[in-house]
Amino acid sequence: MNRKALLVVLAVVVGGVGWYLFRPERLWVNQKVNETLPATTQASMAAQAPSAEPVALTSGTFHTVGHTTTGTASIYQLADGKKVLRFSNFETSNGPDVQVYLVAADDAKDSETVKKAGFIHVGALKGNVGDQNYDLPEGVDLAKYRAVTVWCRRFGVNFGTAPLAPVHT
Repeated sequence: MNRKALLVVLAVVVGGVGWYLFRPERLWVNQKVNETLPATTQASMAAQAPSAEPVALTSGTFHTVGHTTTGTASIYQLADGKKVLRFSNFETSNGPDVQVYLVAADDAKDSETVKKAGFIHVGALKGNVGDQNYDLPEGVDLAKYRAVTVWCRRFGVNFGTAPLAPVHT
């Protein structure tokens, strides 16, 4: 194989690996989601207390950390006892391997806070635009995990955080 062909093959391999790692198309391609707040099934609602409506427990507004992030994060308890994290009017940058974490801190204004405070992995970000829901693990301690962070696992970057405060009704 001559030197020119080897350089072409090397360039293709490096380009492919670079594309896989950085996913540049996600810089301009939005993944939109439009989920409604989950409803409990009629059968389980009939067995519950009089109020079958989801109850807001905590809520907070996203602020930007590494990428512009806006919207609201709220945690609801459903009539069947399950807890759901909901993003409303949410928007952030798209990227590779973006995840949702509950962070054991009052706020996470940088990436180091997330790493040092500890977190619970909630799930992969469903979309970078729109309303979306995430089931929380059973028994999650909302007194300990007081912030929600959108995190790029590939690069260890906090896109944005919503500090959560109790909702008083």
